[in-house]
Amino acid sequence: MEEKVVLVTGSSKGIGAACINKFASHNYNVVINYNTDKESAVKLKDEVENKYGVKALVIKCDVSNELEVKEMVQKIINEFGHIDCLVNNAGIAIDTTFEDKTVENFRKIIDVNLIGTFIVSKEVGKYMQDRKCGSIINVSSTNGIDTIYPESLDYDASKAGVISLTKNLALVYAPYIRVNAVAPGWVNTEMNKELDKDFIKEEEEKILLGRFGNPDEIAKVIYFLASDDASYINSEIIRIDGGFKC
Repeated sequence: MEEKVVLVTGSSKGIGAACINKFASHNYNVVINYNTDKESAVKLKDEVENKYGVKALVIKCDVSNELEVKEMVQKIINEFGHIDCLVNNAGIAIDTTFEDKTVENFRKIIDVNLIGTFIVSKEVGKYMQDRKCGSIINVSSTNGIDTIYPESLDYDASKAGVISLTKNLALVYAPYIRVNAVAPGWVNTEMNKELDKDFIKEEEEKILLGRFGNPDEIAKVIYFLASDDASYINSEIIRIDGGFKC
């Protein structure tokens, strides 16, 4: 039986690392992509290989750089021969007041969060199309739907774009490749660890479950979307926010 392979971008920590663990626990060989945090990526590789007995490949790649993405995907094909699932998780945020927003930073957010998702999907999609099978799951956000914060307007715009891109990719890749997205709300990740405690308390009061989510709770839904249990789910955006009320 052919071993399955998953590429998770931005997977050295947070939701991405949780996805690596989840897929590895289901016997997927995993590709851990990072751009800056090599130490965490290598540590994760050792952990999943020792715990689950799968193969883990660590690749440095800036997903907004088309040449680097092409090289990353080729390395994966050379190593494993195929890619069964792609999780576009890599993302950044630069929260500032509206007055302090710069075109440079706005572009950087779009380049990584949206254009990066496009580039990786296109390169991986070529191989999935050749095999006439595969699943792509994009990580958007409730910020791309209706959770509006002016400090994050560039991030919000990028995640709204990911939702639109998901719908279009599902159309382009039908009927062989399923393309879906998850839209998490507040999650306990590196990106949110520096938030003001009073702000966190205010936000938790808006959530029916009364707390932020954990990365593994998002990873479980992502794995479900990649699995055969979701074989008739396509072009969907699944909100995972504990019942957030704006």
